[in-house]
Amino acid sequence: MISAAIALVGAVVYGSADFLGGLAARRLRSIVVTAVAALSGLVALLVAQPLFGGVWSAPDVAWGVLGGIFSVAAIALLYACLAIGPMSILSPLTAVVSAIAPMLWGLLVNGDALAPIGYAGLGVALVAVVLVGFIPGERIVRPSARGLAMAVGAGLAIGAFLIVLDQTSDDSGLVPLVTSRATSAVVTGAIVGVLALAALRRGERARSVLPVAGLPLGATPSGHADLEHAAAGVGRIVASTRQAWWLAIACGIADAAANALALFALRTGDLAVVSALTALYPAGTILLAAIVLRERVAAVQWIGLGLALTAGGMLAVA
Repeated sequence: MISAAIALVGAVVYGSADFLGGLAARRLRSIVVTAVAALSGLVALLVAQPLFGGVWSAPDVAWGVLGGIFSVAAIALLYACLAIGPMSILSPLTAVVSAIAPMLWGLLVNGDALAPIGYAGLGVALVAVVLVGFIPGERIVRPSARGLAMAVGAGLAIGAFLIVLDQTSDDSGLVPLVTSRATSAVVTGAIVGVLALAALRRGERARSVLPVAGLPLGATPSGHADLEHAAAGVGRIVASTRQAWWLAIACGIADAAANALALFALRTGDLAVVSALTALYPAGTILLAAIVLRERVAAVQWIGLGLALTAGGMLAVA
């Protein structure tokens, strides 16, 4: 029960991080937001790590580095597939794959065993993931093979991150997350550095790589595909680039907190259960969009949220 509750809270926090990242991406390039979030999350984890303790060991550090690589791959593929669209299909597809991959690993490899109500709960959770992640109002078109491949790849990378976390030892504390976030910060920071050098070679200023492509600093963006659809009408909220920086920092802290919650959930419960509930992360984005942006939540999404709570209860008693 504790593990399921932690996983559900973690899913909401993950969605909140995506919401903040989507807002920041209205002004800053996606890779810049990702790099800033990785760095701020690393700082937050370094501050928290002594409070939780943890033994530094080569295997846990290695798992953390591998997790960081999967994390960068997941974000890159997620942004890419949502930019291609249609989001209404690719977004829930990514979430479902991110749940199914570790679920199968937990059930088939780890030998996770659930009561019948638990297996029913997993099924309800998958249905909830699809309904919560469905984006109403999007014109339904057939997704391209490239978009589908990227969505599946993003889901597999997210699932692999959870599987990697599950391999770490219980006495490692936040060590795997610290090394994972450090890896993400180094990789994304290097990408931003390469972009800055390329800009200098073209005779442009290095800071020209910071704003959304083709958008001068201080201008109002339009037509930019965000990480989540909820960030689609927020020019009035992200009024300055300075605000975007703070949103990116907050995104990293929230994402680090969500990672910590997922890790604690994995150490007190089964991978199959935690992965299914973590995949409900779009719920956090939708709820924040309704509260902050006053966006209307579609009936199908309310049904999905209700099923998510039902699945959480079923898995809690499994």
